[in-house]
Amino acid sequence: MRAIWKGAIAFGLVNVPVKVYSATEDHDVSLHQVHDHDGGRIRYQRRCEICGKVVDYKDIAKAYDDGEQTVVLTDEDLASLPVEKSREIDVVEFVPSDQVDPIMFDRTYYLEPDSKSTKSYVLLRRTLEETDRTAIVQFSLRQKTRLGALRVRGDVLVLQTLLWEDEVREAAFPSLDEKVRISAKELEMSSALVDSFSSDFEPAAFTDEYQEQLKTLIEAKLEKGETVSTEDTFGEDEEEEGGKVLDLMEALRRSVEKGRGRRSSGGSAKDDDAGDAKEDDDAKAPARSRSSSGGSKSSSGSSSSSSSKSASSKGSSSRSTSARSSSSRSSGTKSGTAKSSSKTASTKSGTGKSTRTRKGA
Repeated sequence: MRAIWKGAIAFGLVNVPVKVYSATEDHDVSLHQVHDHDGGRIRYQRRCEICGKVVDYKDIAKAYDDGEQTVVLTDEDLASLPVEKSREIDVVEFVPSDQVDPIMFDRTYYLEPDSKSTKSYVLLRRTLEETDRTAIVQFSLRQKTRLGALRVRGDVLVLQTLLWEDEVREAAFPSLDEKVRISAKELEMSSALVDSFSSDFEPAAFTDEYQEQLKTLIEAKLEKGETVSTEDTFGEDEEEEGGKVLDLMEALRRSVEKGRGRRSSGGSAKDDDAGDAKEDDDAKAPARSRSSSGGSKSSSGSSSSSSSKSASSKGSSSRSTSARSSSSRSSGTKSGTAKSSSKTASTKSGTGKSTRTRKGA
């Protein structure tokens, strides 16, 4: 496990340095959406409902809607709020363990003692066990003040975040206010039924049958070859200007695959570096990619992108407009050829040669 946070349990003059780990994880199979017709990946865009443009993350602000008016909160507004950055898990009080309602439990974390604090860690754990008390604590995690319960599980101190009092709903059901008469015989028979199902709880005895069957189904389809090529169906997000936005993980994956292909075909280290540098540029500068003609990797697409950048740097309105118009016409007439040549280049083993050609251009 990897620690997500480091801090110290503090009560009185006692300070117990600890590392915090997530105690739970999701076991569901990760799925994504595709077009049922051709298997193409489904993408979502952050589009403004007023101007219709696709908005970058850097231009997105937070807002609150009260039903009639919307209050926009800028980064400066949020930065003005006091942010608790303390690394202390502050013990507020010790309460009887049975007074903490389980409905208030939220997330669970394991606390590992720092290498120099084992004795104080064990002392606190033993004290909680023998007094049958739970420590109510407050701490800051991910810029939010949290309420938590510190208790013992086996040999480990466990920190469970608690919901705030106003986050727990009251169960107000009028039907439960009605008078219901239960006979002694009915209660006796019900108790006998409960006794017949009595057992000790063993979590390992229960499995998520749906997830297990889903894994089996996926493995069977893989073995039978009932698949589509991820390379062909992953696709690219198209922006308004015709540029493409590469998914970072996909760009890195393709870089690794191309690097392996060049090494297996005898490509030089220089070729590998050039190809990796090209993929890194695509992943790190999506805005620069969007300004190119339809995301084309051909020499004509590179020329259009270069002329567009040159025009914008001179600050001339008329020249910039002309460059964009020229780029748009070039995209309309050559996008099909550029995409075709890009696919061909990615599938050939001699990708290094193509990379050198682009770099020279």
